[in-house]
Amino acid sequence: MKELDLTQGSVPRTLLQFAVPYLLANVLQALYGGADLFVVGQFDDAASVAGVAIGSQVLQTVTGIILGLTTGITVLIGIATGARNNREVASIIGSSVWLFVIIGAVLTLLMAFSHQAVTSVMHTPAEAVRDTEHYLLICSLGIPFMIGYNVVFGIMRGLGDSRTPLYFVALACIINIVLDFVLVGGLHMRAAGAAVATVSSQGISFVVALWYFYRKGFDFEFTRRNIRLDKVLSRRIIILGAPLALQDALINISFLLITVIVNGMGVIASAALGVVEKLIIFAMLPPVAISSAVAAMTAQNYGAGLTARVERCLQSGIVMALFFGVSFCIYSQFLPGTLVGIFTHDASVIAMASGYLHGYSLDCIMVSFVFCFNSYFSGQGNSLFPMVHSLIATFLFRIPLSWIFSHIDPTSLFWMGFAPPLSTMVSLLICIWYVNRWKKRGLLYKKAAGEVLDSTRRNISGTGRSVVD
Repeated sequence: MKELDLTQGSVPRTLLQFAVPYLLANVLQALYGGADLFVVGQFDDAASVAGVAIGSQVLQTVTGIILGLTTGITVLIGIATGARNNREVASIIGSSVWLFVIIGAVLTLLMAFSHQAVTSVMHTPAEAVRDTEHYLLICSLGIPFMIGYNVVFGIMRGLGDSRTPLYFVALACIINIVLDFVLVGGLHMRAAGAAVATVSSQGISFVVALWYFYRKGFDFEFTRRNIRLDKVLSRRIIILGAPLALQDALINISFLLITVIVNGMGVIASAALGVVEKLIIFAMLPPVAISSAVAAMTAQNYGAGLTARVERCLQSGIVMALFFGVSFCIYSQFLPGTLVGIFTHDASVIAMASGYLHGYSLDCIMVSFVFCFNSYFSGQGNSLFPMVHSLIATFLFRIPLSWIFSHIDPTSLFWMGFAPPLSTMVSLLICIWYVNRWKKRGLLYKKAAGEVLDSTRRNISGTGRSVVD
């Protein structure tokens, strides 16, 4: 594997080297996610499109839960790698295999048996029910591939390899698009064909990744004896990953609530919201990739006891993320119509979406700080605090402010656009307060991870290498 030692070399250069493949993988993942909807939209009717759209929305929540949980793997492996504790790394990987086999079985059964109920809860239009059920059922049966796919990537990134996952994501993206055209366009399998394409592409990519692991191996001893469920390590993976999984799930729910608010303002407002959200997804890709690199780099340097380097990692990540955030914001202030016009040609939608984007684009600056702070904390084993402040900002500020601003001018989304940056500013202020509070006590690094590092400390005792000093 093409691993980077994140504890060595120039911090900005190393961070950038790790972040760029991550960014490209995220771009491909976004395109991959939109391929089903695009192809179905070219060959099928509105019912099939709605089936894929609704099914994808549900599965996005499931994917978010999986990604949150796999972050626990990345952080623990990163900390142990930084501490040069290969035995611990092998144990984490082995425990992850069994833990996620169990999680995969539970999620698959849960989704497979509840797909009809989920379709009903989503208030799916009658004409789209059949397509939605088909899409959800097939994708639910493919959850083991989805989990395996993400676990492998989480392991690689924890070891310092962000480049190899890019190749597997690219492979899945290509296979998905080709199969979409064959199954949907050629065989007219509608939403079911799109689902088969998604599951098949993830399955093939996962199998190829396993073959790669088998051929290349690791730079440390890893045998079948390591593949066992360690209750302590599994608990720590859950402790780290569960808050992030819950955070993502609840934030997805908040987006649904905001959509409900905007839907009450009419079809033009609803369309404008959808267009801007698509733009923001792509605008957020660079800061998301950079912050993910910050998490991995923080974990390795924290495990190595290089606290000054951890600080520089945070600072470098913020500067890089700000470059993209400020650039997008400035462009959005002067030429919002050119961005919105990528997704729609309706003049009314463009006008309303442009107004919304004026305020919303400021959030790209705010999240440059918050995303990196969240990764800074998570990389030290503290994923609970990012969840707490994110939920405070979302449910106590973003949703209420969106509702209040929607009543200032029901014919415009301009004022609503300021709800996201204002709520993110609340998160930023809480982060700054938290860091200053713990730094004054001299406990930021010694208390952040809690019990996460207990095992690592024990296993490397006597080596002369500190994980916290």
